[in-house]
Amino acid sequence: MSEVESHTWGSNLAFLMAMIGAAVGLGNIWRFSYVLYSNGGGAFFIPYFCAIAIMGIPFLILEYGVGFHFRDSFSFILKKINSKLEIVGWMLALMVFLVCCYYMVIVGWDIVYLISSLFKGWGSNPQQFFATYVGGSSNLSNIGNFMWPTFIAIISVWIVLWYISHKSVDDGIGKISKILIPLLFIIMAIIVFYTLPGHMIGIEKLLQPNWSSLGDVNIWLAAFAQIIFSLSMGQAIAMTYAGYLDKESKLSDNVLLVVASNSGFEIFTAFGVFSILGFMSFSSGMPIADLITEGTSLVFIVFPTIFNSMGLAGQILAPLLFLSILFAGITSGVGFFEPLAKSLADEFEWTRRKATTILAIVGLVISLCFTTGVGSYMVSIVDTFLNQFGILFLIILQCIIFGWIYGIDIIIEIINKQSTFKIGKTWKAIIKFVLPIFLLCIWVKGIYDLILAATLFEAIIDIVIIIGVLVVSIILTYYHRNPTGFTEKKIE
Repeated sequence: MSEVESHTWGSNLAFLMAMIGAAVGLGNIWRFSYVLYSNGGGAFFIPYFCAIAIMGIPFLILEYGVGFHFRDSFSFILKKINSKLEIVGWMLALMVFLVCCYYMVIVGWDIVYLISSLFKGWGSNPQQFFATYVGGSSNLSNIGNFMWPTFIAIISVWIVLWYISHKSVDDGIGKISKILIPLLFIIMAIIVFYTLPGHMIGIEKLLQPNWSSLGDVNIWLAAFAQIIFSLSMGQAIAMTYAGYLDKESKLSDNVLLVVASNSGFEIFTAFGVFSILGFMSFSSGMPIADLITEGTSLVFIVFPTIFNSMGLAGQILAPLLFLSILFAGITSGVGFFEPLAKSLADEFEWTRRKATTILAIVGLVISLCFTTGVGSYMVSIVDTFLNQFGILFLIILQCIIFGWIYGIDIIIEIINKQSTFKIGKTWKAIIKFVLPIFLLCIWVKGIYDLILAATLFEAIIDIVIIIGVLVVSIILTYYHRNPTGFTEKKIE
């Protein structure tokens, strides 16, 4: 296969499945239902769909257009616009790679639970099982403990990720996405339509609208934050994938399909989550409010506890749930991995196999740092910092760079050339004015919350991330590899 063919999707379907796979991830399964319930229930759909229209669709169209036009890695795209901006590209690619590293840790936890679900290996106390064998706790005195099941699972996950990513984009990411994404949707449909006693208690509680909440600005900020998180906005994934598209592709049409699939999946999944919580409320008499939580607590503690009380239903639903999380995690993981892999291959003129192999080894080493007795605590610290501070700030910069520094009218022409859904002055105004303002509000609130809640240990990890990303970004910006070693790169 030629180098050109190795960087091209075999079909538009492969691209769509890969983009849906990158968007549909762990957050759709364990985060959206909690955000929906705790931010006005059914009333939350109003700010949610407004956020999709104002931010999700417009920014993804921008990413598709830029990636399709330049057909290059993110760092090289910014370098072509202005050489001084290259460092921004490296910073974003590195932060997204760090997301991949802790993401693979969570997928590793899921593998442990997938295997355990076959015989309910978490026992009668899932919380203790998670703290002792899987993710540890926030107790720093346990930092010397080692989670061997997680250690082994993470190695296996990175081998799978490398195997998918080292192939050409169509044979690797494209082919696996066309298999796993339909399976993921089928599995989730089984979970949702598996009728449980009391399931409507959960669904009715989920959708019960609190109209007064619409006057709370935090509800609107939560909706915009959910769309950023859910669609993996501004993380150079869409930009990188779009660069592999055929020249006749309908860009904005593809955006609408991806956004609709992502939103449909997470709303559908919320019904499944609350059906299970409704069963627990019905059978135990506990109110939904005492059961609902988000993230690892919901999936690795609350759900196993519920499955223990389900009998045969638990033996069926538990493996299906953890299998769906595995599929969602793998397809999103390869998306997080791709931007830096593509950038390194372009920067050092490496083959795709060499770039993905070196990067996978580095990623594995970083992921294994989360296998101590405080692994889950470290994951939450890194996740909060990268999403509330680093990546969000770089998304704001992207709006400024592509909206004000680069000629955005060129992108409009490129997008409208083949697309059925056209864009114009309204889209341009959103990218240049509306998005930066909304994103800045979310960023300021996130930083404020981060500063108020940070402990010394958390602050140390945040500082290490900042220094590490800055140093590596500077090195990659000003130096390149040649046969004689590192040589200073001339910035024109």
